[in-house]
Amino acid sequence: MTDYREVNRANWDERVPAHVASPGYRVEQFAADPSYLSQVVRFDLPRLGDVSGLRGVHLQCHIGTDTVSLARLGARMSALDFSEPAIEQARSLAERLGLPVDFHVSDVYDAVEVLGAASYDLVYTGIGALCWLPDIERWAAVVAGLLRPGGRLFIREGHPMLWALEAGPTHAQVQYPYFETAEPTVFDEGGTYVDTDAEFTTTLTHEWNHGLGEIITAVQRAGLVFDSLTEHDSAPWNGLPGLMTEDADGEWRLTDNPHRLAATYTLQAHKPAQ
Repeated sequence: MTDYREVNRANWDERVPAHVASPGYRVEQFAADPSYLSQVVRFDLPRLGDVSGLRGVHLQCHIGTDTVSLARLGARMSALDFSEPAIEQARSLAERLGLPVDFHVSDVYDAVEVLGAASYDLVYTGIGALCWLPDIERWAAVVAGLLRPGGRLFIREGHPMLWALEAGPTHAQVQYPYFETAEPTVFDEGGTYVDTDAEFTTTLTHEWNHGLGEIITAVQRAGLVFDSLTEHDSAPWNGLPGLMTEDADGEWRLTDNPHRLAATYTLQAHKPAQ
């Protein structure tokens, strides 16, 4: 059986140079403006609150733009990703910005062994992470293992309803599973979610959806206390090409009647204090 991690890692490794060079990640703006934060973290701020002084870890950090943004807000950050080229770029960016971020190459399911149990005040996960994982309960157990008593989980992620849709010429239809399945949904598609002229040769991916109920239940079964769920009508990428419009802040919504679709959500939970 093909290891989904090998398949997906090859795909993400190839994306790294295109993402670093793309206008979407704005790597040069980080260097030019010491106050600049990633679009994702700026969107998160009203719910994220003050993270200054917290020891945080960013799971599945990719090239580190959200990680260094949290560090700029005063968090003492560690981060990991399974793509070595992505971590190399993340380290380079943090060093360029003078930020002491501790980056690791690791599969997310191995995070407790790599980073240490009960070591973090904040576990942060950003957009487009959970769809690469086959088992949401195993992920939630990792989060719980990383958190200190009183620490919290913060995640903004693509809504499982959006992940289940496929865009057509005039409308979207439900095409993919909403709930977690034993077998992955296999895609073989070129391109990526940022503007680039790069042509990719490693185009196969294995992905899974996870329903909101499954995610909340997994967090609770891992021993965390569920705090809040906020659903948003926007996403920081064009999830349904031809059917969405970008606003001034880089968020995409359905062009017609955006209130019809929850495109992303923010979930927060905490580990009970002993």
